[in-house]
Amino acid sequence: MGIRFILMVNKQGQTRLAQYYEYLTLEERRTLEGEIVRKCLARNEQQCSFVEHRTYKIVYRRYASLFFLVGVDNEENELAILEFIHLLVETMDRHFGNVCELDIMFHLEKAHFMLEEMFHKAL
Repeated sequence: MGIRFILMVNKQGQTRLAQYYEYLTLEERRTLEGEIVRKCLARNEQQCSFVEHRTYKIVYRRYASLFFLVGVDNEENELAILEFIHLLVETMDRHFGNVCELDIMFHLEKAHFMLEEMFHKAL
């Protein structure tokens, strides 16, 4: 899979979970996250869930108060990534019982573990 990063962001644009699969400095990550979050949160529900940004294709989906954003290579299948996001949310729902922002914040280690397991199983 050409997944480069996964972000979970609330409606105010605060990053709740960030996982990168390529090296970026902290300043590059902060800049990239800010640009992507502003771009995705500014879109309305009638627009598609795919955005091109720099060399990435961003696939995102909103569930309740959380946005799940996945940065992938331009060749990656957007629908497969949307399915991956949905499966991740279903898995977290099953574990936490209707996952919300507070679950991610207070159980960050578990959320990272689930994300890593699903990412490596998807390869």
